[in-house]
Amino acid sequence: MSDTALTPGIAAGRLDPAELADNFADLHPALDDHEALVAADRCYFCHDAPCITACPTDIDIPLFIRQIATGTPEAAAQTILGQNILGGMCARVCPTETLCEQACVREAAEGKPVLIGRLQRYATDTLMASGTHPFSRAAPTGKSVAVVGAGPAGLACAHRLAMLGHDVALYDGRAKPGGLNEFGIAAYKSTEGFAAKEVDWLLQIGGITLATGKRLGRELSLRNLRRDHDAVFLGIGLGGVNALGLDGEDAEGLRDAVDFISDLRQADNLATLPIGRDVVVIGGGMTAVDAAVQARLLGALNVTLVYRRGRERMNASRFEQDLAASKGVRIITNASPVAVHGNGSVREVEFEYTDNALTPTGQTFRLAADQVFKAIGQSLDCGDLPDLEGGKIAVTGAGRTSAKGFWAGGDCATGGDDLTVTAVAEGRDAAMDIHATLLG
Repeated sequence: MSDTALTPGIAAGRLDPAELADNFADLHPALDDHEALVAADRCYFCHDAPCITACPTDIDIPLFIRQIATGTPEAAAQTILGQNILGGMCARVCPTETLCEQACVREAAEGKPVLIGRLQRYATDTLMASGTHPFSRAAPTGKSVAVVGAGPAGLACAHRLAMLGHDVALYDGRAKPGGLNEFGIAAYKSTEGFAAKEVDWLLQIGGITLATGKRLGRELSLRNLRRDHDAVFLGIGLGGVNALGLDGEDAEGLRDAVDFISDLRQADNLATLPIGRDVVVIGGGMTAVDAAVQARLLGALNVTLVYRRGRERMNASRFEQDLAASKGVRIITNASPVAVHGNGSVREVEFEYTDNALTPTGQTFRLAADQVFKAIGQSLDCGDLPDLEGGKIAVTGAGRTSAKGFWAGGDCATGGDDLTVTAVAEGRDAAMDIHATLLG
């Protein structure tokens, strides 16, 4: 339920504009030319580089860093984008500390990895700033493919298909493309409208027709998509949000964390966003941390993140957990919500401590809250789908579903780990499989 001005404790404009601007500045500022050369010089350019294996999109990391070191960042960007067309955003939001940088030989030897993510951003930003698009379309194949969902998986699939010469109809249910890159990540990770700029740049390949406000199960159906196109890729994400299943869950002041983050990402003026004095976030993933940190940055006095398991089981990386703590977020683990208290508006949330097996211990506590964000997972909210497995579209190989002519990838499909970079890899690989199938 949305917060209203009538909800006590929730108010806009808790901080002045200058403080808000400082709070939401770029989390990892861009490297300048000298800094990039110094960072690149630390790379050992390993022959069997473990960082490549750790990258879900298999970017040749030593090669692109060598290209930066030799003064050709545009070539480095092409090396990156050839594998990951959303390399600019992934450089900003990837948990590099648990992927390529964790695998870096420098990390193992010194505890200080090469700044792979920031070097990737340096290269891709340099190329995008030049206004060029380094890829061109192959000869037309005469085939048409529908891509439903303009998030990371759909965008990667659409670009690769267009590059291979197919005509692509790209649909998205929202008013703007970008998916989670546009609506679902912390504002301090993607500043100055970068997500939208990257989509505009990607569409320069040509051959992609974008239609927004088209949602599967509403304006679109599998039958009509298959009738009108030679193949269909589903990258629809997870639009539903899991419920707590508690009495009082409909109280004013309690809402989905994804909606809060979306409102923040689309706000023209952060000072107009209402935030509580005492905020509780329920969950342990990246969405929960993003919501908790941004609540603090908007001026909430007390922000507590509560997760039902131990810290080692949180989906948010240790870096993200430490970031939350550094911003003043209190983290409580091994506790599950059991009740929401208040008279129409939330006043307290009651939790019960659990052991490592999630068995209730009988010990409870209450947290004062005038605003509560739930981030306990998302689900598919569309019934017009191929066969499901574990609540997601079942896929085999490079995204093939149970329905002939349909592929799927990203958060909506089985096998992924809910990362932007993984979604890009799945969209790209599905496009290659669609291409091979259509051309026999």
